[in-house]
Parts: sequence; structure tokens; C-alpha cells
Amino acid sequence: MTPPPPERRPALIVASIALALVGWAGLIALANLTLPTVGPRWLFFAAWLTALTGTAIPFARYLNQRFAKTVPPDSVLLRQSIWVGLFGATCAWLQLGRALNWAAALLLAAAFAAIEAFLILRDRSKRPFDDSATPPKR
Repeated sequence: MTPPPPERRPALIVASIALALVGWAGLIALANLTLPTVGPRWLFFAAWLTALTGTAIPFARYLNQRFAKTVPPDSVLLRQSIWVGLFGATCAWLQLGRALNWAAALLLAAAFAAIEAFLILRDRSKRPFDDSATPPKR
């Protein structure tokens, strides 16, 4: 028995491509055309967050298709990708002050994963219980 083909989500694909192109093009432009003063540093963090978010969307979609029972809506996939971008931007900011180490990165990743897990649990608790999936009691 073959699994059903994955559904196409053109809005999410367009958003992923747009975010990735804008982010990576912004990073290339910042690296080649500016000096590392205060303004371009903040633009770097914004471009880095955008590039990582756009790049992470296809991976988040694949992992959810592979491991989740149902594929979540586009907003959840975008939120999960934003966590990846926020993690990367925060790690870059911590590295700027030489405060990033393995423990800080793992603690930050665990905190973001815990927040996402709680958000998923909250979304799951709002859905009605599906009684058809449980076997009948004797």
C-alpha cells in the first residue's frame, strides 16, 4: 500500500523561496558592500534570521510529513522555521560578544524546543478528541 502523495502548498513554497533569496542576497550584499558598523550589524542579524527561516521551511515540512501523524498547517511550519532562524540569529549575537559556547547553544535549543512542544500540546488540546482511533472496550 503506497502512502498518499504529499499535498502541494504553493503559498508556503513561494514564501520559502522569497525569504531565502532575500536573506541570502542581503547577507552577500552586507558582506561585500558595507563596513561592520552598528547599522549593518543589525541588518546582518535580520538578514541571517530571514535566510535561515526561508531555508528551514522545506526541512520543517519534510520532518513533519515524515514524523507527524498529520501535516500541520502552514502557520505551524512557518513558526517552526522561525525558531530555527531565531536560534541562528541569537547564536550569532552571542558569538559577537564571545559569550557563545556549547552549553549556551544547547540550553537555547532546548528552551526553543520546549516552547514549541508546549505550543503543539496547546494546539492539540484545542482539537476535539477523535474516538474512532481507539479500539472498542469489551
